[in-house]
Amino acid sequence: MAPNPFILAADDPQALLDLLKENPSLAAGQDDHGYSLVHAAASYNHLDLLRTLIRDYKVPVDIRDEDGDTALFVVETVEAAKVLVEELGSNPNIRDDEGLTARETIENDGDWPKVAEYLASLPGGELEGVFANGASGVSELPAAPQGLNVTVGQIDEAEVGEQPDPEIRRRIEELAARPDFQSEEGQAALRELVREIVGDEGLSEERNVRSRQD
Repeated sequence: MAPNPFILAADDPQALLDLLKENPSLAAGQDDHGYSLVHAAASYNHLDLLRTLIRDYKVPVDIRDEDGDTALFVVETVEAAKVLVEELGSNPNIRDDEGLTARETIENDGDWPKVAEYLASLPGGELEGVFANGASGVSELPAAPQGLNVTVGQIDEAEVGEQPDPEIRRRIEELAARPDFQSEEGQAALRELVREIVGDEGLSEERNVRSRQD
């Protein structure tokens, strides 16, 4: 009987690597629930296996299971999370089918607080908290780009009347997830996006004023 690659991924990663040399197509396999060898390697902290699956066998680092969870949702150590994000390029801002990021899922479960703390420290981690919790849940924001002054206050949702533009939210999330977010180039892109958003709002107000005057 052929060995089960998922059991090997948990108990004997070297045996799985030997098996993959004989049958490379197994590397991207998923079980009936979408659980992959990448999920297993990350969950059991088999980091050499994890690196090999991504780098040598080209399995997508953010392969998802049936719930939309990537491997980052199932890590149990900061070390594994760092390998996924910093070495292999996993996107920590991906949301599952329930609309939660890996950080939010791990925080809700309460089992691996150090992992959640690490994910919250990543560029974009605090921005994700702003959108997830609303203005009243903001405790700390990333530093504003040079030359841009930002004032944070409480917002009455009844006064706002609508949620932020989904397209603006998507663009901010993508920008915050960039590996060069804190670099001069990343901050320049943030300033340009802020100017664009503020400019659009100004044009909208001007159009509204004109329409009332007509």
